[in-house]
Amino acid sequence: MYSPNNNMSFPPGGCTSLRLPVVVTGQEFTHVARSRRVYAHAHDYHINSISNNSDGETFISADDLRINLWNLEISNQSFNIVDVKPANMEDLTEVITCAEFHPTHCNTLAYSSSKGTIRLIDLRQSALCDNHAKLFEEHEAPGSRSFFTEIIASVSDIKFARDGRHILSRDYMTLKLWDLNMDSGPVATFQVHEYLRPKLCDLYENDSIFDKFECCLSGDGLHVATGSYSNLFRVFGCSPESVEASTLEASRNPMRRQVADPARPARTLTGAVRRGGENTSVDASGNSCDLSTKLLHLAWHPTENSIACAAANSLYMYYA
Repeated sequence: MYSPNNNMSFPPGGCTSLRLPVVVTGQEFTHVARSRRVYAHAHDYHINSISNNSDGETFISADDLRINLWNLEISNQSFNIVDVKPANMEDLTEVITCAEFHPTHCNTLAYSSSKGTIRLIDLRQSALCDNHAKLFEEHEAPGSRSFFTEIIASVSDIKFARDGRHILSRDYMTLKLWDLNMDSGPVATFQVHEYLRPKLCDLYENDSIFDKFECCLSGDGLHVATGSYSNLFRVFGCSPESVEASTLEASRNPMRRQVADPARPARTLTGAVRRGGENTSVDASGNSCDLSTKLLHLAWHPTENSIACAAANSLYMYYA
């Protein structure tokens, strides 16, 4: 109520009631995701990877045989840029396992295959990128081929480093770091769980050999990480002078297995692993390996030194 001189005043007798908002405490808020667009009917097989382009306008989706390029604003049309499907499916020798855009060059992307190769392609070359600009693969040592050679060579994940010069790849047994300027072979190889090599027959029988482990790099490019069995994940230093190699468990107490039996070899490694074998004392004698608990998914924060790991139905965050 206002008086004629525009000064606020209360009615005679004052306010009979004044209703104030009530603050509710202890109530949980639920975030609900809403689908804004659906990009459908472009793949005949399960999509194995999606990657945003640095141009902020396009992204790719990849399945076993094709990679499609999409515009974020157009959901009913895509462009097929890679197609490895042969005319006769009986002639199929490899499939696409992962694809990712270069972090800064919007015309460049890389994709990996079940044969252990990584192909770098340039979208400016042609509409359908049948030919690659570079091919990255590690040649087999003479006499080392076995029934499992091609299976464990299949690349399950690739990641570009933030500098755009290096690619990290993960196959069943190793992590490999590649320099885009040197396609003759990886610049570093890290053994993840070498103690499993004598058990490849058993791993094949229970299909564990086909598990797809992801990999990640730190924002500064000095460390790489990947998962393993028993909810373990490994972190390696990848600078030329680095000898770092640590193994941690995704649990509330990541050092639990080390503390439980101090007489047993520690799971934190200090030996160099670049281009060499893993310390076979780790899980080689006495330490059991639980194949049913596997750490397949993990991600490194782009700027901070922290890792998120998904183990079973839990998410663990680690900061160093």
